[in-house]
Amino acid sequence: MFLITRDPIRVEMVEAQVRDTAHGSVVTFQGVVRDHSQGRRTKYLEYEAYRPMAEAKLTDIGREVKDRWGVGAVAIVHRVGRLEIGETAVVVTVGSGHRGEGFTACRYAIDRIKEIVPIWKKEVWEDGEEWVSGGHGADG
Repeated sequence: MFLITRDPIRVEMVEAQVRDTAHGSVVTFQGVVRDHSQGRRTKYLEYEAYRPMAEAKLTDIGREVKDRWGVGAVAIVHRVGRLEIGETAVVVTVGSGHRGEGFTACRYAIDRIKEIVPIWKKEVWEDGEEWVSGGHGADG
C-alpha cells in the first residue's frame, strides 16, 4: 500500500497491510500536525501533491527499503488537503522479522519521503501563511 489520500488515515488499516505471521516486528511512524512551527502558533496545515508521481515515489521507497534491509513488507500513506492540529499526515509502517531492521527501515523511509516525494506543505499561522520547501512531513 503506497497511497496519497484526502481521507483521514486509519493507522490500523495501514499496519494490517504489513502484518504477517513471519514478522516478529511491526514498526509504525506517524507524522502528526503539531500546534507550532518556527516559533509561531499553527492554525492548520495544507498539503498538496502531484499524486501519480508521489505514489510512484512512495512505491520506489518501499522497494528500496525492502531491498536494503530485507524487511518483509512496507506500507506508506500520506494525506493531502487541510489537516487540523493533532491529525495524522503520514504513516509509515514496516513488517520485519526483527525490530532492529524494522526501526532502521522505518526511519529511513520517512526521511526519504521528505527528500524525494513531490508533496508540498503550507503552514497557516495565526499571523500569516507560507509554503515551506523541503522537510514537508508533519514532524517538520
